[in-house]
Amino acid sequence: MRKPLSRQGRGLFKGAQDKDDAMHFVLQLIFSGFCVGAVYALIAMGLSLTFWTTRTLNFGQGSLLMTASVATVALLGAGMPIALAVLLGVLLAGGLMIVAERIAIRPLLKAGDSMGWVVSTLGLGIFLQGFVSTVFGSQAIAFPSLVFDSMDFVDLAGVQVSSQYLAVLGLSLTLMVAMELFLRRSAWGRAVRAVSHDADAAALAGIPVRRVIVLSFVASGVLAGIAGVMVAQITGTVDPGFGFNLMVLGFVAAVFGGMGNTAGALVGGISLGVIEKLVGGYVSTAAEHGMAFAILMVILAIRPQGLFGRKEFTKV
Repeated sequence: MRKPLSRQGRGLFKGAQDKDDAMHFVLQLIFSGFCVGAVYALIAMGLSLTFWTTRTLNFGQGSLLMTASVATVALLGAGMPIALAVLLGVLLAGGLMIVAERIAIRPLLKAGDSMGWVVSTLGLGIFLQGFVSTVFGSQAIAFPSLVFDSMDFVDLAGVQVSSQYLAVLGLSLTLMVAMELFLRRSAWGRAVRAVSHDADAAALAGIPVRRVIVLSFVASGVLAGIAGVMVAQITGTVDPGFGFNLMVLGFVAAVFGGMGNTAGALVGGISLGVIEKLVGGYVSTAAEHGMAFAILMVILAIRPQGLFGRKEFTKV
């Protein structure tokens, strides 16, 4: 007897519940995995941007997802138009990344502390959670429908697919492709790659290294803010601890695909999302939540550089 669809799967689809719809059931899980995996990939892309320029990761990224979503709800409650509220919420996340780079990462890198930024960025994230809890309370806040309602569905090959999930998938993939093209073909993208390869040589070549680093952090925050708003749109609520699991899953996706590799972030995120949903649908949701950590341990043991990553060698 087929196991029942997980809570996320039931929220994404309707119908196709009898034994003759086993194929539809699998398609439901796979499509659900593609949608959430695309969000993981977007978060992984944001983590990669800071990794390229400073070889650091912002482990407070999850709090930025949460802050952008809460700010959007607050602005909508104040009567601001939807587009402007979302824009300001996302820009707030980008602005907070400037603060993170300035007070949580740059001083430690100057002091030669190679890993202190892990603690400092986590501390910044915890501070943001505490601040939001103080201002808005620790309870979940309802997040309104922005474009599509939770009851809007589209028929794809006989399967009723949530319009919200389709929008999330389309927007995530569009942003990933646009960012990759921008990094490859724009002057800023070439500067990011130059700084990633050798910051000192890039500075000698006239590249404004500090500006490139700051802009990379802003772009990372903006991607985090967009991901937060998209996920909050699907879940329907946001709370101070909203972004932590998403940050962890984005980190696993980045490591899975290869830290600093755009294609790896996409493949890693979608693969993680599909595996999670298949396990959640056929085993249990508890196993689904633990799957990310199992994948992380396997990848670190077998191929630490990730599927598309390359081993780095240090000259001495």
